Amino acid sequence: DKDVDGVTTHGFGLMAMGEPAYGSATPAGIMRLLAHYGVELRGQHAVVIGRSPILGKPVALMLLNADATVTVCHSRTTDLADIVRTADVVVAAVGRSRFVQADWIKPGAVIVDAGFHPDKSGDVDLDAAAPLSSAFTPVPGGVGPMTINTLILQTVEAAERASVRPAAT
Repeated sequence: DKDVDGVTTHGFGLMAMGEPAYGSATPAGIMRLLAHYGVELRGQHAVVIGRSPILGKPVALMLLNADATVTVCHSRTTDLADIVRTADVVVAAVGRSRFVQADWIKPGAVIVDAGFHPDKSGDVDLDAAAPLSSAFTPVPGGVGPMTINTLILQTVEAAERASVRPAAT
């Protein structure tokens, strides 16, 4: 009831099983962003680059729950560029500035850049990759504000749920 940032193992387990739970704020924000812009996920190949327990793994499961076919990769994945080139949706959450290169992006792919680095860059070389995409999240100003917005939304939802429960005696 209180895991509004969606980072406990209990919340992760519920979310993974498709049960009601607060999603990790960044992945849930990414999913809200994709839904708002009408990005079709059903049947699409999504490649998630990153395997962290608070971003990569949860967003992969959320994409899978949205009927995408999901491949999870990381910085040490063999032939990573070739795998990314097959993606209709790329979620870059690897934690390395400008790691994903433009020649890795399939023309028309959707790019979700979840990275943010001190030089205000993301995990994708967006200057070169964005023109190839059908849509992309800017850095700064894309995923970060959605994380904050989702955390606030989930906090409000938790407060509203708590206010309608009978008080403990």
